[in-house]
Amino acid sequence: MSAPLIVSIPHSLGREEAMRRLKTGLSRAASSVPVLKVDEERWEDNRMIFRVRALGQAATGHVDVDEDHVKVEVTLPWLLQRFAEVAQTVIRDRGRLLLTKRS
Repeated sequence: MSAPLIVSIPHSLGREEAMRRLKTGLSRAASSVPVLKVDEERWEDNRMIFRVRALGQAATGHVDVDEDHVKVEVTLPWLLQRFAEVAQTVIRDRGRLLLTKRS
């Protein structure tokens, strides 16, 4: 099993507003990436647990929402490991956009 990909995204929204934005954000973000499909998304308090599929491979992870940052942790299957750096950049960029734009 490979080490998880971890991305921390700072924000100044507070926990509740960040969670509100994220609750619609994963599906919306996935719809803009044709090869990405959300298989599961569920919330337990301030943690979103998810499973996504890309290129026929499933990746699992969770998002922890705190008052001043969001931490995304994703475990990629070995076939997608070669895209880990790109995935990390995409997660960070889309997360910042979601957590900084006005809604």
